[in-house]
Amino acid sequence: MRAVAYRILLNLNKPTKTIPIRNRNIVHSIRKIMSASDQTSRFDRPRLVIKKLLSKPQPEGDGAVVRRSIGRSELKYLDPFLMLDEFAVSPPSGFPDHPHRGFETVTYMLEGAFTHQDFAGHKGTIQTGDVQWMTAGRGIIHSEMPAGEGTQRGLQLWINLASKDKMIEPRYQELLSKDIARAEKDGVEVRVIAGEAMGVQSPVYTRSPTLYLDFSLKPGAQLHQSIPESWNSFVYMLEGEGVFGSFNTSPVAAHHTLVLGPGDGLSAWNKTSKPLRFVLIGGKPLDEPVVQYGPFVMNTQAEIEQTIEDYQYSKNGFELAKYWRSQSLG
Repeated sequence: MRAVAYRILLNLNKPTKTIPIRNRNIVHSIRKIMSASDQTSRFDRPRLVIKKLLSKPQPEGDGAVVRRSIGRSELKYLDPFLMLDEFAVSPPSGFPDHPHRGFETVTYMLEGAFTHQDFAGHKGTIQTGDVQWMTAGRGIIHSEMPAGEGTQRGLQLWINLASKDKMIEPRYQELLSKDIARAEKDGVEVRVIAGEAMGVQSPVYTRSPTLYLDFSLKPGAQLHQSIPESWNSFVYMLEGEGVFGSFNTSPVAAHHTLVLGPGDGLSAWNKTSKPLRFVLIGGKPLDEPVVQYGPFVMNTQAEIEQTIEDYQYSKNGFELAKYWRSQSLG
């Protein structure tokens, strides 16, 4: 899903706004409630924010716009994660036919819908709240296009595969929104896309062990989520403002990526009068060499050169590419 496939063939000071008396009272009430609660992390070694990045809109695909966090020059790779894009696409823009090899893509629709089809005949529509977990393995060529009018918005995460899995057969795991495990308690709601949280577990099988959680916190709510100590992890902000790692740190707004340091869990607080929503993503590092050429991710330069040859000559996983072109599903 990216224009890289085609290449193969700060903050300004703003005036302070006056907060209406009603809103000031709400914020004051929330602070009083939280000051009476536990403002410390529940972990022996809480994970703190060690890097913060703002994802700005940039062109991608065919007329699409994305906000890239992982996969940009400031954060090229966070093992095992290769890329995270928040995309916003309106017809006729999108991501027409393009290849992948050597990793997995996870598409999570936040608003609207996307149609998908590949050269093996797999096709369908990913609706709001649905997840498609695609293991590209030895090779996929597919298209991803908006399925309706207006802006279609979602997240796409790229997860690297271990060297032993890079040439496996492609496969899909698809979850409808209604089938995604969820839980709610004390003003915190979670949708468990991968891994486990608040006593519920996702049915998704992750070849690279992964945690992918969509959290929503009501005003005044707090969260304490365990993360395996050896894993890398990060937060991507979707809506509202949140405080992460330590109660007295500065709040973070939407479209920021927060890389978390070592520890056994993350604490987060919503000190505002508005809802907070973010995804928490973590994974076990592969600790293997990464050689990437656009949508091809292998372990050596020789493997990349072989992949390019396979793609160009429609062999070793790309046999079906020779005569396939995606069709309009509109």
